[in-house]
Amino acid sequence: MEYTTFGSTGTTVSRICLGCMSFGTQWDDWTLDAEESRAVIERAIELGINFFDTANVYSYGESEEILGEVLGEYDRDELVVATKVYGQMREDDPNSGGLSRKTIEQELDASLSRLGMDTVDLYQIHRWDYDTPIEQTLRALDDQVRREKVRHVGASSMWAHQFAEALHTAEREGLERFVSMQNLYNLAYREEEREMLPLCATEGVAVMPWSPLGAGYLTRPHDEFESTTRGEHEAGVGRPYKEGGGIEVNERVEELAAEKDVKMAQIALSWLFHKEWVTTPILGTSSIEHLEDAVEALDVSLSDSDVEWLEAPYRPVRVSGHE
Repeated sequence: MEYTTFGSTGTTVSRICLGCMSFGTQWDDWTLDAEESRAVIERAIELGINFFDTANVYSYGESEEILGEVLGEYDRDELVVATKVYGQMREDDPNSGGLSRKTIEQELDASLSRLGMDTVDLYQIHRWDYDTPIEQTLRALDDQVRREKVRHVGASSMWAHQFAEALHTAEREGLERFVSMQNLYNLAYREEEREMLPLCATEGVAVMPWSPLGAGYLTRPHDEFESTTRGEHEAGVGRPYKEGGGIEVNERVEELAAEKDVKMAQIALSWLFHKEWVTTPILGTSSIEHLEDAVEALDVSLSDSDVEWLEAPYRPVRVSGHE
């Protein structure tokens, strides 16, 4: 495993963050039960992964419960845990979602209880809340840092102008600043390179891309993408992976993987590892084999010409991931 500094925090994290969306059975057919999830988490720790990303809405709290139970058997000080708030947790309670002070305070307490922790290392807003002024959200998050329930705060997919507004508001008001951006970014979706990633680089913000493999699109030939339950789900969401040259990008990943005798997923991950503005991709997986493949991808070397060749077919596509 390789390690890096997480933005401006000084915290050291593994170059791969284990995404925990697949843990828990309250969501979809591709998720794992507690025993299966435990096996993946324990293997991740054996491989040197010390960074884990979950959210309150993942299996409606079950992901946090599973992660907390497993990590409770290890030295908590050696691990870095992130979770999120925004999505509505209970259908009959509108205040169980959004980014109001009430929601943040009650949902953070619930997340900490499920995780079995007094303090979470990184607390992220899962999306932008158009109904709550960002200053109110930032003040509520700042209070949680001062109460030592949260060490750092981060954000996820939004427009760059919104993120810039949040950073400026925090600076102007002397509030805790977002230290990270979790956004959709992979070889088949590079719209974040236009504004968000340069902004993060300028502001010293850590970048932790979600769906680094396009939910499987970059792990197999494009005509097989929807053959899996996860791929079928992603296709239903409408990600533009096959648009804007995405099919040729997929074919080039396949060709280069064959040339280097590695897996397509390893080429796609290696491409991210070669990007200076990427801190740690979030790898969500339901397979120990795929987890091990991802760690091996750290040793896959790409030349500058390899990177240029992989990127060449890409064309602008519609923005995705903010929903």
